[in-house]
Amino acid sequence: MNRKVVITGLGVVAPNGVGISDFTKAIKNGDSGIQFHKELDDLNFSCCIGGVPTITEKIKSKYFTQLQLRNFNSSGILYGCIAGIEAWEDAGFSNDADSDLDFDSGTVFGTGTSGVDKFREAIYKLDAKEVKRLGSTVVVQTMASGISAYLGGMLGLGNQVTTNSSACSTGTEAILMGFDRINSGKSKRMLVGSCSDHGPYLWGGFDAMRVMTYKHNDSPEKGSRPMSASASGFVPGSGAGALVLESLESALERGADIYAEVLGGAINSGGQRNGGTMTAPNSKAVQRCIKDAILNAGVTSNEIDAVNGHLTATIKDTVEIENWAIALDRKGTDFPYINSLKSMVGHCLAAAGSIESVATILQLKEGFIFPNINCEDVHPEISNIIDEEKIPKQLIVKDLKIVAKASFGFGDVNACVIFKKY
Repeated sequence: MNRKVVITGLGVVAPNGVGISDFTKAIKNGDSGIQFHKELDDLNFSCCIGGVPTITEKIKSKYFTQLQLRNFNSSGILYGCIAGIEAWEDAGFSNDADSDLDFDSGTVFGTGTSGVDKFREAIYKLDAKEVKRLGSTVVVQTMASGISAYLGGMLGLGNQVTTNSSACSTGTEAILMGFDRINSGKSKRMLVGSCSDHGPYLWGGFDAMRVMTYKHNDSPEKGSRPMSASASGFVPGSGAGALVLESLESALERGADIYAEVLGGAINSGGQRNGGTMTAPNSKAVQRCIKDAILNAGVTSNEIDAVNGHLTATIKDTVEIENWAIALDRKGTDFPYINSLKSMVGHCLAAAGSIESVATILQLKEGFIFPNINCEDVHPEISNIIDEEKIPKQLIVKDLKIVAKASFGFGDVNACVIFKKY
């Protein structure tokens, strides 16, 4: 059984926009969500800037009861639930605590590290021998599958309810896992996406690795510079992205609005061989992942109008562009348009693939290509491979038919998905 899979709902919590409407405006305008964070400076971080979504009490009260919010401080789960419920409601379903259990709907919602602040709170209370004061929600806020457990219960999902975790590839992988379940006939609908916490306890390890920029503490919005010659490391971000995937048959049956179709994709690993390491990609595996995704989607590389890359503003950007050029067998002016949302929101870690996929789908639905900000000085090794006009610096209004989205994560893991205009 090979069912067509479409996207009927979107939700997003991003550093430059919470909710689809605000997020769409932000990416069209090239608005940055990167800010200076005094807390990081006080803790002697080299990189004191980052992308953190603005969540007001009004937004919280829209999605959570006061009882649910009591002793709740897991930002990743908060972001994931808001994005997930927005996508669910956007698809035309209700968020009703008394709804019937739906065995046709499930979720694959990923994360990297969940509830870091809650862990810290628990450690301090245990050190003070206050185990009885930990609270009843400490387990669900800190377990890896906390996000899918929350969403499954809030929405009454009776199909598969699980959490995946594959570093920076998590969100894109979740989309493909949900796609496979619907495509094979095991579910009608899957809420898919990913989320990531923010803050020093999550970002500190990256600062210690010296992979984050330290040159833009006085100019936060200029800090994230994918494909730029003056890029000096990534900027950390956080948030969540969510999509409702649904069989075409189910979507048509209930008259749902359709954003785009998921044609297929591929997931693989470079095995940390042939130049691949825990933090660097095996180029052969990356190229194969892209080629296999195109093959699985049933299209040709020449049909791809645009690419939303991983492109983190590190020294690996040039390698990624080279891998795309080889995998697509296209270069110069023949290369498709390419952009990186990280220029506006930073690297949202486990949430990156899902937030960036939401942005990619909005481009397909509304007919535009959002700009790469902070890329006035394209890296010369990149401009030797592709024409600079293919790296838009301003919004381009353009009808797109097929776009590719890829994520390449720590541990040398890769995921690539192909979307088509419906």
